[in-house]
Amino acid sequence: MIGEAFAIVAQPNVLLTVFLAGCFGMFVGAIPGLTASMATALLVPITFFMDPVPAIASIVAATGMAIFAGDIAGTLMRMPGTPASAAYVEDAHRLSQAGRANEALGACLFFSAIGGILGTLVLSFAAPQLAEIALAFSSFEYFWLVMLGLSSAVFVSAGSPVLGLVSLFIGLTASLVGQDNPSGAARYTFGSIELLAGIQFIPAMIGLFAVSEIMRSYTKRSVDAKIPPVRGPIFRPQFALLRRYPKQTLRGASVGTLIGALPGAGADIAAWVSYAISKKFSRQPEKFGTGHVEGLVEAGSSNNGAVSGAWIPALVFGIPGDTITAIVIGVMFVKGLNPGPMVFIQQPEMIYAIFMVFILANLMMLPIGWVAIHAAGRLLSAPQRILMPLILVFCMVGAFAINNSPAGIIIMLAFGVAGFLMEENDIPLAPAILGLVLGPMIEKHFITSMIKADGNLLAFFERPIAAGLGAATLLLWAIPLIRMLARRRKASVPAEES
Repeated sequence: MIGEAFAIVAQPNVLLTVFLAGCFGMFVGAIPGLTASMATALLVPITFFMDPVPAIASIVAATGMAIFAGDIAGTLMRMPGTPASAAYVEDAHRLSQAGRANEALGACLFFSAIGGILGTLVLSFAAPQLAEIALAFSSFEYFWLVMLGLSSAVFVSAGSPVLGLVSLFIGLTASLVGQDNPSGAARYTFGSIELLAGIQFIPAMIGLFAVSEIMRSYTKRSVDAKIPPVRGPIFRPQFALLRRYPKQTLRGASVGTLIGALPGAGADIAAWVSYAISKKFSRQPEKFGTGHVEGLVEAGSSNNGAVSGAWIPALVFGIPGDTITAIVIGVMFVKGLNPGPMVFIQQPEMIYAIFMVFILANLMMLPIGWVAIHAAGRLLSAPQRILMPLILVFCMVGAFAINNSPAGIIIMLAFGVAGFLMEENDIPLAPAILGLVLGPMIEKHFITSMIKADGNLLAFFERPIAAGLGAATLLLWAIPLIRMLARRRKASVPAEES
């Protein structure tokens, strides 16, 4: 079967499709305001004219490339292309400002490819087993998983934890806009039909990071300033980082694959949790947020590990792991590949071919990413008085294209002003995005769980996995309090002795 799969993938049309789709995904992902989901959706009409493997290969390649490409604008301009990139945008941008953009972008590229390959190996050998674990997750387990993700907001904040919580609650408050769960009543919409669906996090993220950065460029800096071009080797520093951080690489890919395998979780939660874990267990946690590459290694490998992991429930049970695999399942049905347990028996060569395409796409990401990094560095070296208006136009296009509505542009501009004011008062932006992304999820899973348990809070600890996640979350909350009490006790002992 492996030989047949290799023969399918080795065909020139498949290789050319992976290359062209990879270039397309890299281009879309590198533009602020355009996302991996948008790149996937734009490819769907073209896949109708392709054979099954090239059709799936185009989506696999475009997705992986677009998720990495979101790091390019984040590193060079502090405008992350995806919510996952927002988790470590501060470190990446600080490295760029210090003249180490080659190291930061190289780490994002190199470890994204490693994470994607490791995730694919797990997908190849353990997909059914991981899918069974994923199906064991009910609303109780998802609630604690989301709470664990929210807790990472405090750990990813470079400054004061209190300001990190303030930013998180700003995002959670914004997530309340829309229809009440489960009644469906309008909430904080102020009579606007456009707000009934809630605040979309893509326009909000574009506003918080991109628009606020554009405003800052005109108020704090010279509009004739230029972004320094990317200089130095891209890959040479990465082998030293791999030798220095092997544990972080494996841990990031593992966490990303596991979280990606959970339907509805995806790369966003994986990157935030991995970055928080990296900071928690680092020997130099105080350097995170100031231009430290360790978080980029772990969160970068987690990003594309989650992309591979999201295919586990999609292939084994036909349950989408994220929005991209939801599109993929539709394409598979059109091509006669019905996802589910029987596809591994009836068409195993097609499944093995898809696995090989994953590895091929991640390997091809390295040369395409190298070209994209240098090309973006040259393009973005134009004067900001020319660059910023062009970026604003792309941001408006991206915000409008989410729902084909001008409301996206209004949300983007409102959050742009909010992001500018937050930064003026030293309030970090990243936790606000986390709150906006996870707010609806935590409300949904909490209310669903309370209805199931008839209001019994102990039901959140009755299932084994839920009890473990709940204990881990509560322990995470208790650690800062225990440390604070221990410091006070140590301070009081000398005072009593004197």
